[in-house]
Amino acid sequence: MRLEYFQLIDRIVALDLDARTIAVDAQVPETSTIFEGHFPGHPLMPGVLLIEAMAQTCGWLLIGLNGFSRMPFLAAVKEAKLRTFVTPGQALSIAGSLVHDGSGFAMAHASVRCDGKAVCEADITFRIVPFPDPSFRTGMEDFARKIGFPLEAIAHG
Repeated sequence: MRLEYFQLIDRIVALDLDARTIAVDAQVPETSTIFEGHFPGHPLMPGVLLIEAMAQTCGWLLIGLNGFSRMPFLAAVKEAKLRTFVTPGQALSIAGSLVHDGSGFAMAHASVRCDGKAVCEADITFRIVPFPDPSFRTGMEDFARKIGFPLEAIAHG
């Protein structure tokens, strides 16, 4: 996890396009400038970054389902529940599943667990559009390789 760069996913553990599910791992860093202000003397992972990690997880699922031909952009977060705190150094397991896809939008459900316990969950809506330009797609493909996204198994559109 590189918080300052909004790179919140370390590794894709499972991507099942038939079941429309994804699982990823993310290790909260021990140190980050984010923790200097959130909160001084009591560092906690900001809830908004946990929601972003869930959105990124589901975003990779949608990229896979669309054969890397379209890009999901966060459009709405509903029913978000933050159940407990996350501290520096904790390992997170993030899961996502597609609930609905159509008319240029997709809805997914995501959850975060730490040490087997529920941390948070949310229903997330995405706007699905063509990649804005080829260099953006290339950058996403480069990052996909770093996190273990199975590019070779996905039919590029």
